[in-house]
Amino acid sequence: MGLAKFRGTGVALITPFRNKAIDYAALETIIEHVIQGGVDYIVSLGTTGEAITLSSKECREVFDFTIKVVNGRKPLVAGLFGSNFTEALVEKIRNYNLEGFDAIMSSSPAYSKPPQEGIYQHYMQIAGISPVPIIIYNVPGRTGSNVKPETILRLAESSAKFAGVKEASGDLNQAMKILKDRPEHFAVISGDDALTVPMMACGGDGAISVIANMYPAHFSAMVRSALEGDFPTAARLNAELLDIHQWLYIENNPVGVKAGMEILGLCSKEVRVPLVPLSEGNFQNLKREMERVPELVLV
Repeated sequence: MGLAKFRGTGVALITPFRNKAIDYAALETIIEHVIQGGVDYIVSLGTTGEAITLSSKECREVFDFTIKVVNGRKPLVAGLFGSNFTEALVEKIRNYNLEGFDAIMSSSPAYSKPPQEGIYQHYMQIAGISPVPIIIYNVPGRTGSNVKPETILRLAESSAKFAGVKEASGDLNQAMKILKDRPEHFAVISGDDALTVPMMACGGDGAISVIANMYPAHFSAMVRSALEGDFPTAARLNAELLDIHQWLYIENNPVGVKAGMEILGLCSKEVRVPLVPLSEGNFQNLKREMERVPELVLV
């Protein structure tokens, strides 16, 4: 189930705001934009969705709205974080209505920097109660601790509930170690847009993408080309977006991608404090690079 359903382009949806409130009209527009752009599945309230700045009530409302608008047209993944205390997260998942979702995605606990055994036990407790498959989210730049390949592989072998890993360590060597020994059911998904094609050249299954909010057709065509073994086309499409990536992260994600969405006329660049909108100089740098992206010819 995992490898087939989460192969290709996943998009980590942004949560658009207007005047501090969630802009549901813009969210619907964005959902239609990415579906029409050809993404393979959608992640709601991952890092790019600013879940940590939303109340529990707002998170539930965004989930319900997204389920309604997607209406079964694409697989849906729910980002569920919310606690560095394993028992609290387990209790949340146990009591959460996940009807309409095909999987959950959850990062390892932040701040406490648990050892690998602690990370293993954390995820195994989640696997014991989750009614849907789990995508492990390894993002050490945010959590402060790396989920090592040995731990990811141990989890994949311990329970079929683990559908894959979103590998966002930025370390291709780590990704290759996971790819070398992963079980057949287990997807290895890039969490770094700029490293997607190199990771797929080593056998990776696609990406959960930030830039696919802006360019879903372009990014999806790139991933599809790589899956088909057409790496010259994938490399060309990757190069056409390459110089944009740095401006999406220069003042943290999702600050940059929201600025890009405003440039495209899809929503406001508004974020919630402690994030602030992209500075004017970097906004203009981003806009300049976006203007250089050629018209996509679908492949």
